[in-house]
Amino acid sequence: MDSVPHGCDAVIATGDLQGIANSPWGGDPVLLGIAVTDYITVWSEQGLLPPPERIGIVLAGDLYSAPRADLRGASGDVADVWLAFAALGGPFLVGVAGNHDVIDDATVTEIRPDAVLLDGTEAERAGDLFAGISGIIGDPRQPGRTADAAFLHRLDRLVANRPSLLTLHEGPSGEHPGQLGNPLIRKHLEQRAPPLTVCGHVHWDRPVSRLGTGHVLNVDDRIAVLTP
Repeated sequence: MDSVPHGCDAVIATGDLQGIANSPWGGDPVLLGIAVTDYITVWSEQGLLPPPERIGIVLAGDLYSAPRADLRGASGDVADVWLAFAALGGPFLVGVAGNHDVIDDATVTEIRPDAVLLDGTEAERAGDLFAGISGIIGDPRQPGRTADAAFLHRLDRLVANRPSLLTLHEGPSGEHPGQLGNPLIRKHLEQRAPPLTVCGHVHWDRPVSRLGTGHVLNVDDRIAVLTP
């Protein structure tokens, strides 16, 4: 990155951590996102990452798994994952909900007063403007979905304010083969894309694509460490 937000030595962006895993400290398997926070602490102690209190966090949604990871597409409460990332103590914690996440503003604020669940909203943190939209385009009668016109209206309104970073669960298609996404979202971003759009929902083997004058970073089933 050309730069990272004030107070940060790095930013970690991640999403679609739909599984369970053992913590490096042992014990029963936990949601993958919780195990990841334990590994971040270990990697920091090993000098592979900056101290956790110097790492900003961006979550792109879909952080739930069935208790035995034996049901594809399960939906549920992800408050414990947000709590684990909040406990790292970094300069900021922002993110969106995926279409399989159960989480709301009040819960996020209770977990950490300055944490932000973005859904057609924006917030300034660490000297940068963060914006985001939770869920995906689809039938609004189903959880985690917004009609295309309403979703795109929110998107247009957010990018007009020139955020430094836009977080979406469902993102735009990329410029390379296999970078699947929503072409409507790409069309609405191409002419005034933020410097960085973070998304997930579908996996890209090649995680980065250009978008207008900015870039898209796909973090589906991935931890991206952004450093200056």
